[in-house]
Amino acid sequence: MNAILATIILLPRNVGVLVLRVYRAVISPLYGDVCRFYPSCSAYALGAVQEHGLTWGCALTARRLSHCHPWSEGGIDDVPLKKKRRFRVTSFGFVVAPSHGKG
Repeated sequence: MNAILATIILLPRNVGVLVLRVYRAVISPLYGDVCRFYPSCSAYALGAVQEHGLTWGCALTARRLSHCHPWSEGGIDDVPLKKKRRFRVTSFGFVVAPSHGKG
């Protein structure tokens, strides 16, 4: 896949990642450690968007948030992984096309 095309295709996903990273750095600490689930809802959202893209990641996050209420037992709820990964995640969390070392 052409690097420019991959960048354009991954742009919405990476904008979502950036918004979630800002939320986790600014807003999330104000709530403290109150989440009943592991990972926290914001961490789940970040992982879902990185793994599945912006649209499907938001749908998975909405499903997860619907389970977050005072009568929920909580527990471990990991993001479902794809069988085949086409992209890699940088240390900041951006999703990029895999580099194919040549030479």
